[in-house]
Amino acid sequence: MLWPNVQPEIRCSSFLSQKDPLMTSGSVMLDDDIAASVAKGIITPLDEKLLADRTDDEAINESMTLSIQCASSVSNMARRLQVRGNEVQELRTQVLILQRRNRGLQQENKELKKLVDSYANDMRKKCSELEMNTNRLQEQQESLLLEVQKNLKISRP
Repeated sequence: MLWPNVQPEIRCSSFLSQKDPLMTSGSVMLDDDIAASVAKGIITPLDEKLLADRTDDEAINESMTLSIQCASSVSNMARRLQVRGNEVQELRTQVLILQRRNRGLQQENKELKKLVDSYANDMRKKCSELEMNTNRLQEQQESLLLEVQKNLKISRP
């Protein structure tokens, strides 16, 4: 939830991204600009001047803090890359599965096409046979009608 009148806290004023200071709400894992700025260099010339003005204990503590932040950022980046790598590997596996299914479906389609072609050829042959039989039956019917007409003429003088 965003609070309209609350300014985000600046994480470290010397950690400048390409656009703005890094905020506590920023994420190395979610924001490529922040990740790039952190990766470019943790200690800037300004940080070096700030550390020079500190006591040895303060400088050591701040250096340790920066080192821990750096290690954390690198660890977060590694996890982010590992997650993305796993996602890519999962997608590659899914692509391979889909390619196998596709090959199987293509083979099945070829077999079905052969079956349909075979049925079509059989149907053409049967239609030809039926047409020949129909023609023969029509000829026989015409012949019979002629005979019936002749017989009727002969029987009626």
